[in-house]
Amino acid sequence: MVIGGIVNKGLVIVESPAKARTIGKMLGRQYQVVASMGHIRDLPKSKLGVDVDHDFEPTYSVPRAKSKVVSEIRTAATKADAIFLATDPDREGEAISWHLIAAAHLDVDGRPLRRVVFHEITADAVQKAFKNPRDLDMNLVNAQQARRVLDRLVGYKLSPLLWKKVQRGLSAGRVQSVAVRIVVEREREILSFVATEYWLLQVKLGRSTGVESFWAKVVGLRGRGKLVVSSEHLALDAVSRLATADYTVTDVKVKDVPRRPSAPFITSTMQQEASRKYRFTASRTMALAQQLYEGVTLGKGESTGLITYMRTDSPRMAPAAISEIRDFIAATFGPEFMPAKPYLYATKGKFAQEAHEAIRPTSVANTPEKVKPFLDAAQLKLYSLIWQRAVASQMSPSVSEVTTVGIDARLKDDSGFLLEASSTKMKFPGFTRLYVESTDDPDGEDQRVVLPDVHKGERLIYKDAAKEQKFTQPPPRYTEATLVKALEQKGIGRPSTYAPTLSVIQMREYVVKEAGKFVPTKLGFVVNDLLVEHFPKVVDIGFTARMEGELDDIASGEREWVAVVRDFYVPFATELDGAEERVKRVDVTEQTDKVCPNCGRPMVVRSGRFGRFIACSGYPECKTTLKIVKSTGAKCPECGADIIEKRTKKKKTFYGCSRYPECQFATNRRPLPKPCPKCGKLLLPYGKTKGKCASCGAVTAVEAEATSAEGESE
Repeated sequence: MVIGGIVNKGLVIVESPAKARTIGKMLGRQYQVVASMGHIRDLPKSKLGVDVDHDFEPTYSVPRAKSKVVSEIRTAATKADAIFLATDPDREGEAISWHLIAAAHLDVDGRPLRRVVFHEITADAVQKAFKNPRDLDMNLVNAQQARRVLDRLVGYKLSPLLWKKVQRGLSAGRVQSVAVRIVVEREREILSFVATEYWLLQVKLGRSTGVESFWAKVVGLRGRGKLVVSSEHLALDAVSRLATADYTVTDVKVKDVPRRPSAPFITSTMQQEASRKYRFTASRTMALAQQLYEGVTLGKGESTGLITYMRTDSPRMAPAAISEIRDFIAATFGPEFMPAKPYLYATKGKFAQEAHEAIRPTSVANTPEKVKPFLDAAQLKLYSLIWQRAVASQMSPSVSEVTTVGIDARLKDDSGFLLEASSTKMKFPGFTRLYVESTDDPDGEDQRVVLPDVHKGERLIYKDAAKEQKFTQPPPRYTEATLVKALEQKGIGRPSTYAPTLSVIQMREYVVKEAGKFVPTKLGFVVNDLLVEHFPKVVDIGFTARMEGELDDIASGEREWVAVVRDFYVPFATELDGAEERVKRVDVTEQTDKVCPNCGRPMVVRSGRFGRFIACSGYPECKTTLKIVKSTGAKCPECGADIIEKRTKKKKTFYGCSRYPECQFATNRRPLPKPCPKCGKLLLPYGKTKGKCASCGAVTAVEAEATSAEGESE
C-alpha cells in the first residue's frame, strides 16, 4: 500500500484496495481512502495469547507483514482533519476498526474518529453513511472478540493433543469439529443402512373411444389400504391379476396450485444455489461475491458495487429496493407478473443476527445483459443468480393446474387394486418466467404424465402392465450445498464461517470429496471419535448452537463476553485435565496393496505438509515415497492410457493423461468412466444427466451420479 503525502479533509480506512478504489472515486479528492489489507492485528501464533487467570485478557500483536501498513496508516492519520473507519458492516468489520484504532494509535491526537457503515457500495449509500457517522459499537467488537478467544482456547488446547495422539499437523475447532461430526454420523448411517426391496407397478390404460392412453400407478388394494410388493414373485402375481381386472374412473380432481417465489439470497442460500447450479465451492462463491460487492468499473471510469453486502442471514430488502424491483417487473413482464402487495420475507435461521439486507443487486437497472461486458464468466454467473433471485422474489406466484385421477381395478371376486394418475400443466408462469430454484434432489420429483380428458364413471381398457424393482436408499452424503444448509439449520456457525469451515475440514483431510459429495477419511473418523469420547461438549451440536446464541446476546448487549467465555472454559478445562494420560494413541495408518520397489516391504498412506502420499512402511530405514494416483476410470482419447486426477501448483483440480509428458491431453472436467456409445471415445459431463463426446460431439443420457463427479467448476 502506498499513501501519498497530500493533506486531506478526511482519512477513510477500508479493508481492500478494490474497495478503496471504488469508494475513493465516489468521495472525491477531499478524502484519502486507504486499505488495511484485511486484518491488522490478531492473537500471536507462537503462544496462547489469552490470560485464562485474568478474565481471559487477550494479547494482540501486529504481524510483521502488516507493520509497514500500520506505519503508513498512522502517518496518513497525522495529516488528516478527521478519520473515518469504513470496514465491513458486521461484527468482524467492527472488530477490524477497533484493532486499527489500537494498532495505529488513531485516537491519540484528538482528531474526530467516526465509524461509517453501508451495506452497498453505491454513491448514494456511501454519501448517506458519511452524513450519518456513529461511534464504534463495542458490543459487536466484544462478540467477535469472544468468538476469537473461544476458538483460540479450543484450537490451542486440543490441537497439540491431536498431534501427540494421532498425527502431526491436525487441528480442532468449535465449528469445524462439529461439521466433521455431522459428516461422520451421516456416513455411519449410510454404512449401517440395510436396503429393502420393493416393486413399483404401473398399468397402461386406454379409453373406449380414441387412441389416447396413459400410465397409472398402483397405489393400494381395494378395501385393504396400501399395497406393499416386496418380491418379484408378488409383483408377477399382481401383474397377472391386473391383466384381468375391470377399470373404472372413480374420481377426477382438478385444482390450481399456486407456488410463491423463494426469498432473495442470504449467505447460506447463495452458497447452496451456486453449488447446485455451477458446482462452485462456498469459498469460490464468497470470493466472487466479494468482488461484486467491492465494485466493478462499468465504462467511462464509473465504479460501483453491484450487490449488497454478502455476509447476511436476513432476507429482507429495503422498501426503496422493493419499489424499484416492482416497477421493473411491471414494465418488463407486465402488471400481471407483479403481486398486489410486496412480499415480505421473515428470517428462518435458528439464531439470525445482524439486521442486514438480503443479497440483492444495488440497482435492478444493472441487468446481467447490461453488465456482461464488464464481468468475467464466473462473476456473471453469480451476479445473474443474485439479480434473478431478487427480482423473482417480488414476482407473482406461478399457478399449476394439477389433475388427479383415481381408478378402481375390480377383479371378479370383488377384490382388486386402487390406481392413481396425475398430470400438471402450467396455467400461469409467474416468477418461473425468470427464475427456478434448484433442488438438492433434482431427480426426486414426481414424473408427471399427460392425461386425456377422462370423466368419473368412465370405463377404461387395459393395455399393458409394467413392474420395476426398487430398493430403499440410504440418506445421501452431504454436498457443499446440503452441508451448508445443515450447518445453518442446526445453528452452527454464522454467514462468515460457512466457507472457511468447509475449506479447513478438507485441507486437514478429515473429509474428501467423491463425486461431489463429502466422505470422511479414516483420519476424520478417528479424530471425531476421539473428541466425542473425551471432549463431548466441544463437538455437541446443541451445545455449539447455544454458544452461537450467546455470542448473539453479547452483540446485542444482553451478556458480558468474559462471562460467556468463562462459562465455556471452566468445564472445558476440567475435560482437559489429565487428557494426555487418559487419551490413548491412535494408529491412522492406511494400508495399500502396493509393495515398496526398493525394499519389498508394504507401502502405506501417510499425510504430510503437502497432503497425502504413499510411503514405505519401513521408514525411516527406507524413505521411498510415491504420489497417490486417483484414476477416473476413463481412457485418454489420444493414446488410450488412463486419465487421472491431477492438481496445479495453486491446488486446482484437473484431469490429464497418465502418460504425461509423452501425452499432454488434459481437461478441467472430470471424464465419465463409460465411453461414448457411438464412437467409443471420451465422454465429458454435459448438464446433470447427460454426457457429451469429446470426439464426435454426440450427447447421451448417463446416470446422474456419474455426472455429479465433475466436481467444482472454477
